[in-house]
Amino acid sequence: MAWDFCTEPEFEAKLEWMRAFVRDEIEPLETLDLDMDTFRRITDPLKDEVRRQGLWAAHLEPELGGGGFGQVKLGLMHEILGRCIYAPSIFGNNAPDSGNAELLAVGGTEEQKQQWMQPLLDGKLRSAFSMTEPGAGADPTLLTTSAVRDGDEWVINGHKWFTSNASVADFLIVMAVTNPDVHPYQGSSMLVVPVDTPGVDIVRDVPTMSHPTHRTGEPGGHAEILYQEVRVPFENVVGGEAGIGQGFNLAQKRLGPGRIHHAMRWLGQGQRAFDMMCERAVSRYTHGSTLAEKQMIQDWVAESATEMQAARLLTLQAAWKMDTEGASTARVEIAMIKFWGARALYNVIDRAIQVHGSLGYTTDLPLEFMYRMARAARIYDGPDEVHKVTIARQMLKRYEPHDVPSEHVPTRRRAAVEKFADYLDAASLNS
Repeated sequence: MAWDFCTEPEFEAKLEWMRAFVRDEIEPLETLDLDMDTFRRITDPLKDEVRRQGLWAAHLEPELGGGGFGQVKLGLMHEILGRCIYAPSIFGNNAPDSGNAELLAVGGTEEQKQQWMQPLLDGKLRSAFSMTEPGAGADPTLLTTSAVRDGDEWVINGHKWFTSNASVADFLIVMAVTNPDVHPYQGSSMLVVPVDTPGVDIVRDVPTMSHPTHRTGEPGGHAEILYQEVRVPFENVVGGEAGIGQGFNLAQKRLGPGRIHHAMRWLGQGQRAFDMMCERAVSRYTHGSTLAEKQMIQDWVAESATEMQAARLLTLQAAWKMDTEGASTARVEIAMIKFWGARALYNVIDRAIQVHGSLGYTTDLPLEFMYRMARAARIYDGPDEVHKVTIARQMLKRYEPHDVPSEHVPTRRRAAVEKFADYLDAASLNS
């Protein structure tokens, strides 16, 4: 099987423009302490330039205002955007808005697309994906948030947390159990819930390792939410009546591409840490030579380069498979890139900090923040252990049990003697 990750020269020119744009126009924003109004005044012209380049919301089809690039090209783009935390939003494909726009694009009714998706793409609305619950993070079949139909309305009750960006969102897409009497995979649905709906109580944004001083109401938070007798119109179920019971199917359509984009953004972040590590290695002189001449540092450089290249090829292969065969066939590949990419990112940043010594541990470099952010990569979108279970189960399905190992040499010898008996007999007579 041949894998083709090539792109045409015109698209490579776009990627080169993106590299310069992110480096020269977006990365400098990291050093400034900006309020939201000032940040918008600076970034709105940048967003306009992205639109002029035809790169805004590239994850969607052209008829929806996107580029229709496919997962391989999107992966290459996200590798560049991953260098800076602000870049995805300036290109109109920041999580969770990008995933929710894709979800509404593939599963929403025409009315939902007009009311929610289009303003989301235009940057006029913000959204959040409200699925994770305390005690049901790694096993979504344990979700307890319910939506019960009452005439022309759904009544939602439940407890969610880690609903990213909820405290700054205009609407939520809520995963809820709509039929508790069937298997969870067939009994959940997604509903659009405006944040100002009575009964929606955003308790707090939960401070995290990556944002320990985060205040509720700032972008980038992960909200704890109580839904108490929340009433929304019946037609707010994503997909309309046909969407009832389709929550898990829709979640997979949303999360699959998102994991590829995450993995490629991790590569961009990892490459930045790798560059910092190598620059320090050739610059720092200690104990009679530069760090670059120390075999241990050379080992770290080699290990880091190889891990990142493996992650890159794994991710592009998963993207290629999604483009050519569909997301459902790439389940194992997506699981592989999720845990391997997160591990590579964490390892490279850790080594980069070590090479910089005390300087790497300070906030004078971005490495300490990158390190704290990277730790979450092994948890969100499903913990690494769950993805490993998915891979192992799919791999093991390809094998059958044998009382005697199939490679058992005495057994194979007897079979070979029988298979080649005529030749062996002739050889015996000639000897």
